[in-house]
Amino acid sequence: MAFADLLEQVGSTGRFQVLHVTLLSIPILMMASHNLLQNFVALVPPHHCSAHTNLSWFQLSPEETLQISVPLDPAGRPQRCQRYVTPQWHLLNYNGSSAEEGSDGVLQECMDGWSYNLTVMTSTIISDWDLVCDLRSLKEMAQTVYMGGVLAGALIFGSLSDRFGRRNLLLISYLLMAVSGTCTAFSSTFSLFCLFRFGCGMALSGLVLNSFSLIVEWIPTRVRTVTGTMTGYCYTVGQLILAAVAYFIRDWRWLTLAVSLPFYAFFLFSWWFHESSRWLALKNKPEEAVEVLKSVARFNGRQEEGEKIDMLQESMKKEMSNVQGSYSVLDLFRTPKMRIMTICLSVVWLSTSFAYYGLAMDLQKFGVDIYLIQVIFGAVDIPAKVVITVCMSYVGRRPSQSGALVIAGITILINILVPYDKQTIRTCLAVVGKGCLAASFNCCYLYSGELYPTILRQNGMGWVSMMARVGAMVAPMVLLTGDHVPWLPGLIYGGAPILSGIAAIFLPETLDQATIASPQKERLRGKAMQLLGFYFFLLVDVRIYAAI
Repeated sequence: MAFADLLEQVGSTGRFQVLHVTLLSIPILMMASHNLLQNFVALVPPHHCSAHTNLSWFQLSPEETLQISVPLDPAGRPQRCQRYVTPQWHLLNYNGSSAEEGSDGVLQECMDGWSYNLTVMTSTIISDWDLVCDLRSLKEMAQTVYMGGVLAGALIFGSLSDRFGRRNLLLISYLLMAVSGTCTAFSSTFSLFCLFRFGCGMALSGLVLNSFSLIVEWIPTRVRTVTGTMTGYCYTVGQLILAAVAYFIRDWRWLTLAVSLPFYAFFLFSWWFHESSRWLALKNKPEEAVEVLKSVARFNGRQEEGEKIDMLQESMKKEMSNVQGSYSVLDLFRTPKMRIMTICLSVVWLSTSFAYYGLAMDLQKFGVDIYLIQVIFGAVDIPAKVVITVCMSYVGRRPSQSGALVIAGITILINILVPYDKQTIRTCLAVVGKGCLAASFNCCYLYSGELYPTILRQNGMGWVSMMARVGAMVAPMVLLTGDHVPWLPGLIYGGAPILSGIAAIFLPETLDQATIASPQKERLRGKAMQLLGFYFFLLVDVRIYAAI
């Protein structure tokens, strides 16, 4: 009797699975709140240099004080990073009109700090720590540090979860997220903020990895696609929840605390979770695996069937023991065919993540209400995933993957040519591009899982997912090039998906193609399944776990 047969015996889709999947999916609703939190806590408010301190003795209105202290930029707004060395009293004679600098109109940096317009958010890390002008690059660095934590968490939690179990590491991830998020909210310096955000990124990796592992390993193959799709939409709904929470909580510290406190509750109820019996059997703990299966049988109302399981049958032990092997990531590059496929997939994953976070983490540039654009960007994922799923089923994986990337790149490039004051057109193009990139992510998971043979599937998924995290880390830093060449970030963000869409053409089609693995390679099935550490944001389709 194979393990799948034992799962059917105790109930593979009973009350236990329903409650188990539901409780594991609820925290996924809050994943987007941390992943996209930077859009709100690091919102850059309108600002300008503070006026000279000695002007408080004069009876001047705020407008007059600003007029004689801060020059105007070409758009007629107060300059952000410069002010007059001395008050320009003669400008008051121009009745508020812009005047050319006189002989004494020498400019200097903001010696007395900055004044911020805090109408959208009452406070952000930008206004608290003056991360503007010469320090404006620190905003992008904060997001890069967070994504670095996501990458580090995958490396650490991936190996630990295979050694100590999914449930134990999930408990640690929930607690780490709660504590790191709370400490982030009370950070007194920017350095501490980055440190604790790094911890949040690590926790997010552990949460994603172990949540989806526990979901997949307790349900039969026939319902994994549906379950994975429903779980993936939890992340999409989470983007809408973030916009709603941020709309009512406009202080960055309270907002961070609000999206972190629920993880204490998740930590408490996660003690009820059962360890994966597959993992227990794989780790030569048959007695514990049998006890867990009996507990599930009792919960599903199949106590009699559960009592019949006295020990793991020899056939099942053989099934679990066949997972031994010594293949590694290096095997992804040994043969020419595998090498080309891995390189093409790496380019696809890196550029998809790179362009996705380049759009999703720079919402202010569209000139639209930040809360509205967050809702729109989150909602577009719903139809995008539906459309790409239909295309993959009827058109094929390769044209769907390539088409989604090319269309995304074209819309981003067209946006460069649209004038800034055409906000509606710019927003519509950006939404289409973001939807295509979300669809590309959906296609990536299924397509990559089908391309790699069973023995190398988890190695391959780990590698390409790591490439995606690298892309996410680099994306914020590209925005800094816009300070010198305003159109350069758009060119890079748009060019990368187009190039990767071309690379996707060289991948083989997998629609209606059977995957055949040799008996020698099948013995390494378990080794591939053990390398779950790099699994990130499995939002839609978990059929790649079908070989577990």
